[in-house]
Amino acid sequence: MDASFVTPPATVSTTVSATPAAETPLPLAYPCGEPPAFGAVREIAPGLLWLRMPLPFSLDHINLWLLADEDEHGPGWAVVDTGTCTPPVQQAWSALLAPDGPLAATPQGARLTRVIVTHMHPDHVGMAGWLCEHAGCTLAMSRTEYLTCRVLAADTGRPAPAAALRFYREAGWDDTALQAYKARFGGFGRLIHALPDSYARLVEGQVLALGARRWEVLIGTGHSPEHVCLWSPADGLLIAGDQILPRISSNVSVHPTEPLADPLGDWIGSIERLRARLPAHTLVLPSHGEPFTGVHARLDRLARGHGLGLQRLRERLAAGPLRAVDVFTALFARPIQGGELLGMATGEAVAHLNHLQHRGEITSAVAADGQRWWRMG
Repeated sequence: MDASFVTPPATVSTTVSATPAAETPLPLAYPCGEPPAFGAVREIAPGLLWLRMPLPFSLDHINLWLLADEDEHGPGWAVVDTGTCTPPVQQAWSALLAPDGPLAATPQGARLTRVIVTHMHPDHVGMAGWLCEHAGCTLAMSRTEYLTCRVLAADTGRPAPAAALRFYREAGWDDTALQAYKARFGGFGRLIHALPDSYARLVEGQVLALGARRWEVLIGTGHSPEHVCLWSPADGLLIAGDQILPRISSNVSVHPTEPLADPLGDWIGSIERLRARLPAHTLVLPSHGEPFTGVHARLDRLARGHGLGLQRLRERLAAGPLRAVDVFTALFARPIQGGELLGMATGEAVAHLNHLQHRGEITSAVAADGQRWWRMG
């Protein structure tokens, strides 16, 4: 492995200046134009290619990034995120990496030097193991994301645990919803190729030398436990993963494995740190949507949205005790009807409730019927 791949963490000042309150953040703009077709690549800066893959969800795409790189075997591409392990994505990757494929005509050729994954969700990590096997290269992730992914993938084929059923019963799910959850439990690993048995750990402040650029690792939390972003200060580029998206807000959920967690507090803290760190002119390269500028305005809107949701939640709870499923209308603009959407909405509702409880504003208790009721005070 190229020694430049894992460098010691940089010394980062903990004293940073946020944009002054009187300064109006730049509005969002999308300077890179239309996205490439699925499986095709577009250069958006020297040595930086934009690649888009299809997803089998209502959110139908993910952006991947190819960064010009070089290792002991010569030039190639480092890829950031990979797509789901599904036949359309496998076919697209096979075509891209073929001797006569689109990458073969680039100065770097049709080879991968390393696979970098921002976080452990299947649309980001799904093809990582396949690509590492195909290219004979190393996987790089943060430790918590790598280990969490392996734990969740090991649930494939396992029956739903009692702790998870208790968690969703406490949230207010009925028997029909619980049965549907039991039927689909263990599906996480079905979209993920087996991860390599070893990896290169990414940590906050680490600097990766990729081609002519140096990328600093910034860690975000809340959407996932140790989400990697890559920041090139010299070029004003941020590969943001799901930590900053231009049009949708990333899901911030409590899961049955850690029912007392406060991921919303982690998410709000990440917004504050990123806003203080990133210059206003930053070009954000997100996993969904299009590359954009106006990062301060976007982070402000994300923070404001959660603040408004928390205030609506306080107002609803002031009228009397509620379960997690009773607060959906305070937090979401559309009806929550079941399936995966019900799971995500419940996780996010509990995240908001847990946050207020961590702040000492509300309390909760489980009633005799197994449902948890939240109340002010």
